[in-house]
Amino acid sequence: MRSLFWRIFASFWLAIALVAGLSLLFGHALNQDAWIIARHPALKELPETWVQVYREHGPEAAQKLLEQRKRRYRVDTQVLDSSGEPLVRGTLPPRAAAFEARHRAPLPWRRLTQEYRGPDGESYLFIYRIPHPELDAWHRSSLAWPLAALGIALVVLTVFSLLLTLSITRPLDRLRRAVHDLGRTAYQQNSLERLGRRRDELGVLASDFNRMGQRLQGLIASQRQLLRDVSHELRSPLARLRIALALAERASPEERENLWPRLGQECDRLEALIAEILALARLDAEPGARQPVVPRAQLEQLREDARLVAPRQEIRISGGEGLELQGWPDMINRALDNLLRNALRFNPEDRPVEIDIRRDAGRIRIRIRDHGPGVPAEHLGQLGEPFFRAPQQSAPGHGLGLAIARRAIERHGGKLRLDNHPEGGFIAEVELPV
Repeated sequence: MRSLFWRIFASFWLAIALVAGLSLLFGHALNQDAWIIARHPALKELPETWVQVYREHGPEAAQKLLEQRKRRYRVDTQVLDSSGEPLVRGTLPPRAAAFEARHRAPLPWRRLTQEYRGPDGESYLFIYRIPHPELDAWHRSSLAWPLAALGIALVVLTVFSLLLTLSITRPLDRLRRAVHDLGRTAYQQNSLERLGRRRDELGVLASDFNRMGQRLQGLIASQRQLLRDVSHELRSPLARLRIALALAERASPEERENLWPRLGQECDRLEALIAEILALARLDAEPGARQPVVPRAQLEQLREDARLVAPRQEIRISGGEGLELQGWPDMINRALDNLLRNALRFNPEDRPVEIDIRRDAGRIRIRIRDHGPGVPAEHLGQLGEPFFRAPQQSAPGHGLGLAIARRAIERHGGKLRLDNHPEGGFIAEVELPV
């Protein structure tokens, strides 16, 4: 992962390195001969002035000009003609040339040369010797260096700061818009897909937020659908209760005694429906810490319980020894109980309900097969939806058993597949991660 911390650290480090490097390069450029000759006050426009004085007032005046420059700026100057002969004495020390010949480096001064062509076409060679302390003092007093360093620093830091700011604020702005859309229940599941591909903290945050948004949208949609289905399903028992109560009010005492069992039966159905609705709603709540779950042990216990309800039904369990997963035991137990009850409801008494448990590629697969009539192919896709019941079903129920089982299995990161068996009957396959 390309951490955002290291990106910020590298940006600042690279910016500082670029500022230092450009400053060194600029400092090196400021120390070149051409820059010093063009900018130093002792040398700036000296050839033009000296040649004019030399031609108009003679060698003595030209010599005095060089001596004045030396007293003011402590810079020695010598002027040669095109043949290399000195035109004036100059201000160089008598033995400067011999000293330079003996000591190549380091010398106590900086030696500069400048060729100048006068208005008359004659060539003049100016030789300057600037002491190093004088040159350093001029560099420090010049505004070019600090202004240049400040300009370089501002430009580099502005560019890097802009890039770094955009790399942080743009993703945060997309996250802000996604939060706004989520609050309005208008969140698009792929709105943060591109941001989630980033390999840093913002990419991880976008991926987590995208998953959260998808889950919240799914929960909101399921709750809305559940409310619509509940309101529809509750109308039937409530309507029957109202009719029975109306009949009881008008009936004679003997007829009223016959209506009380019907009222009790309707109340029991309503209570069972509300209990299943609450069980389905609780699956979306936080279930707490995961615990070890042994699927075979749970199925064996469910088989013992089923013998009390359907003693003639045979249930065969194969495989699953030693298999264990981490989950919520009550949730898985309820899902398996609903699937087993659904199989027992449609399985003929002379055929067994077959349960196979095995491990496949790091996942536990539980297959529950009955030998009943199955489900028409056009209705297979609707199985597991709340309050859906296949048209040919005559057994009592509310269509919530498979919905509860599917929701519980999906909470564990698993899948529930419902299909007809090729050899007849119906099969429910549960896939749970270990």
